[in-house]
Amino acid sequence: MDPLYGQRTTHTKAPQDGGKWVIIDATDKIMGRLASRVASILLGKTKPQFMPGVVAGDRVIIINAANVKTTGDKVNQKLYHWHSGYFGGLKTRTMKKQMEKVPDKILYEAIKGMLPKNTHGRKLLTRVRIFQGNAHGMDAQKPEMIQV
Repeated sequence: MDPLYGQRTTHTKAPQDGGKWVIIDATDKIMGRLASRVASILLGKTKPQFMPGVVAGDRVIIINAANVKTTGDKVNQKLYHWHSGYFGGLKTRTMKKQMEKVPDKILYEAIKGMLPKNTHGRKLLTRVRIFQGNAHGMDAQKPEMIQV
């Protein structure tokens, strides 16, 4: 400790290797709780050298996204909206229909909603891979399985 200036703050830099890869099995997990846990892993809040604005978190692979659970009656009440870009092009789909067509998109949108709404959040969103089934084809990254 410097007697003239007190304690010094150290700023960490992003790791050169890009962080390790982790696998999370989404089978029978609650969607919101899983999404918040994944967002904290992506942000790097699980690491002791966490700094806001620094991409220092791990990369995440989520398998069995089609088997994720929700609480309450969200399956029938929650709506997903998007726009085609044309006049009158607002499209709406319930969570039940969305689960039938693209179940991995539901978890993607939940994670996206829990990350910062800026360039940092968009950069972090590229570090997550979501797969509907058990096969992920990313064995070359040597991911390790973690329990959530």
